[in-house]
Order: sequence, then structure tokens, then C-alpha cells
Amino acid sequence: MNKEAKKQEILEAFQFRSATKEFDPSKKISDDDFEFILETGRMSPSSFGFEPWRFVVIQNKELREQLKPVSWGAQGQLPTASHFVVMLSRSAEDMIYSSDYIEHIKKDVHQLPSEAYEAISKFYKTFQESDFKLLENERYMNDWAAKQVYIALGNMMTAAAQIGIDSCPIEGFDQEKVHDILEKAGVLEGGNFQVAVMAAFGYRVRDPRPKSRQDMKDIVKWVK
Repeated sequence: MNKEAKKQEILEAFQFRSATKEFDPSKKISDDDFEFILETGRMSPSSFGFEPWRFVVIQNKELREQLKPVSWGAQGQLPTASHFVVMLSRSAEDMIYSSDYIEHIKKDVHQLPSEAYEAISKFYKTFQESDFKLLENERYMNDWAAKQVYIALGNMMTAAAQIGIDSCPIEGFDQEKVHDILEKAGVLEGGNFQVAVMAAFGYRVRDPRPKSRQDMKDIVKWVK
């Protein structure tokens, strides 16, 4: 496929994608297709490559029912989605420059040679202390970690659209109550994660309204 055809295919996927409020419960995403969607999340970029996320795929009907009363933005999706994902971000404690988790990523995952290890450690400490001042408030660190999760979310929804699968990002929920439910279910791993966002995947039951967006000239500013 040439470049122009590929560009058109990608734009058609963006046109196809819509925030689906209700899915066809009789249609299920194949294991292979959903593994592909998860892989695009896993391969997504994150700041310093520290991957501050966990994707919890909730297929348990009882747990979905527990989430429904405290997730006003997922009333149609929780009962009907083929796959429902609660996307978690790492805690501030895990993401601080001196944490065991960050050491694990640098040494075991990235396997950095000593010179690169020292350089990245220095840059990351400065980034947190001075550049973004993330250490001044725990909320700053939590919000920064959650931003990384949204990169993965966007990639997963786009990848799904490219193979004809619908999705919906969901922020309409009581974060504290959802956290409590998931903590009792044992999926937050003892406080190492917080709830960032939810996402539902499946197949639409009806066509969405035509997509509307602002004109390019209203959202882009060139500085030459």
C-alpha cells in the first residue's frame, strides 16, 4: 500500500471511531483482535519509557454490576461491551525517582548500561524536582502518571477503529468509589495503582451521528 492510500485508511479509521454508548452484546471481539488492541497499549510511549500503567480487563459480570451504580458514564457500556477495561496509573510512591519500581524499569526492563543509567537517573530527578515540580504535591505526580495512560488509551482506540471495532473512553465515574470496589476485588495491588480512566470495546448497535470538529484554522497556530 502506498503512502497516500495508507493516510486515507488511517483517516477513515478516525472518521469511523465514535464514542459508542451501547454495544451489541451478542457480538464478541475475538481473543486475537483484543490481544492486538492490548499490544498497541503496551507498545505506547510514556515519559522516560517508565510505563506507569496497568490495563485491567473486567469480564466478570458481578464486578461490572458493582461498578455500574458509581459509573454514570458507563451505564450503557458496562452491560453490553464485549470488553471493558479499567486503566490504572502507578501511584506517586511508585513513580518518584528513587522508587523500587523505577529502579526495576531502568535495570531489569531497559537494562541500561552504567553510563546511561546514571544519566537517566539524573535527568529524571531533575525533571521531577525542578522542570515539572512534581514533588511539590502528590496530586501533581498522580495527574502526571495518569496523562501517560491517556496516550495508551488513544492508541488502543485508534487501533481498534482500524480493524472495525468500536470503543468509548469513559471518565464519568466516582473515582474514589470505583477505587474502593477494585481494591476490595484485589486488582489495585495494595495501593500501587489509582484509577485513571475506563474504556469499553465492542460493536455498535446503531450508527452514530455525523462527526463534528472545529476547522483546522481554529485549532492550529503556526509559528514560523
